[in-house]
Amino acid sequence: QVQLVESGGGLVQAGGSLRLSCGATGPTISRYSMGWFRQAPGKEREVVAAISRSGINTYYEDSVQGRFTISRDNAKNTVYLQMNSLKPEDTAVYYCAADRATTLGSKGLQSPDYWGQGIQVTVSS
Repeated sequence: QVQLVESGGGLVQAGGSLRLSCGATGPTISRYSMGWFRQAPGKEREVVAAISRSGINTYYEDSVQGRFTISRDNAKNTVYLQMNSLKPEDTAVYYCAADRATTLGSKGLQSPDYWGQGIQVTVSS
């Protein structure tokens, strides 16, 4: 029902910034909590950030707290992840996700129902 497409990834030097966008087609994303996950080689996929339907409540993984900001524009059907002060350990494939749960869980999304295809972010030192 919901198709998610990430954009804005690429190669950046340590200390730089990138802004990821997740555009959605289908039902308005106002129905869903939204989030970003990432997966580095040899590691499990982990939640990076999440945002509630209204945008009032957010969650951040400890390692990105203070550096990354998740936001949403429901009118544009788009979710963003602003990434500042990037570090080589941020290198991963980043995925956008949507969750039908009405509230965020204690560790981000409850259980994502839809996923984007993923986009590469590489931070060089």
